[in-house]
Amino acid sequence: MKMHNPPHPGEVLRQLCLEPLNLTVTDAARSLGVSRKALSSILNGRAGISPEMAVRLSMAFDTSAESWLNQQVQYDLWHAEKGRKSLHVEKLSAA
Repeated sequence: MKMHNPPHPGEVLRQLCLEPLNLTVTDAARSLGVSRKALSSILNGRAGISPEMAVRLSMAFDTSAESWLNQQVQYDLWHAEKGRKSLHVEKLSAA
């Protein structure tokens, strides 16, 4: 079932992981082994969750990497579907 306007995974990360633990972006980035800039870009929706970041998040927050990647795919797909009508695609079939 498709989600209606799913949140960016960075929003989920901020609200469900960082805020409950009172983690600053700097502290979380240090714990994840990434730059503050990289984490900030995700938290602010300017960058997505890569497979490597998904693994880092799964290790840090005892979650699954798949759950993080699934959130990113759902977010990306929802936004891509919004532009469906503007895509110029010809249907293909075996003749």
